[in-house]
Amino acid sequence: MLIIIGVVIGVPLTFAWGMHALPSAHGAITLGLLPLATAMVAAVRAGERPSKRFWAASAVGSAAVLTFAWINGAGHIQPGDIVLLLSVAASALGYAEGARVAREIPGWQVMSWALVFGAPLHIIPLVFAVRAHPSAAPPSAWAAFAYVCVVSQWLGMFAWLKGLSTGGIARIGQLQLLQPFCTLAFAAVLLGETITAPMIVAALVVLAAVAVARNAPVEHRHGYNVSPEFAPPDD
Repeated sequence: MLIIIGVVIGVPLTFAWGMHALPSAHGAITLGLLPLATAMVAAVRAGERPSKRFWAASAVGSAAVLTFAWINGAGHIQPGDIVLLLSVAASALGYAEGARVAREIPGWQVMSWALVFGAPLHIIPLVFAVRAHPSAAPPSAWAAFAYVCVVSQWLGMFAWLKGLSTGGIARIGQLQLLQPFCTLAFAAVLLGETITAPMIVAALVVLAAVAVARNAPVEHRHGYNVSPEFAPPDD
């Protein structure tokens, strides 16, 4: 149920709502908070105990994205930022819980069943959306919608849950800090948005943070094993 609340219902609703009010590049940097939130949920739900070095690196990356949001928001937090924070919380909950369950059954089954059980909850919003905007979108919008449904919401989660469950939720979750690079690049190419100096600085800071956090020790209270290739070097 927590997976459905997190990634099937919570993330699509809050992310689309928040990004409607913000440039996509700004939202990508703001979502750099997601790795820290995922690690926090992993500590509570999955028995992971990241080291002080891990938390310090995550805190630095989070501070960088918050500073960017503050500067880019003209000195104040915009309403869209608050909604994106809700999206961060929903994502962290769904990712950590999904990875925890994926230690028992394959990740592709976890996400597939979550979508099946969550489908009835989408029926009423779908009916209202179709009545309000019946097939009014251009083909490019439908193609983007299909990509989000099939790739982002389904197929992409197979590999993501597998990585989180195998390499450790907190540690692998730090790779999400690399998301700004990809999103900023696509925003510039596809949407014609401008890449500013603060964006580049924030992205470089989070890149350094993920490099440190990726190699920081993480203990596991519940006794599950992490694949050797994901284990950090001994301190």
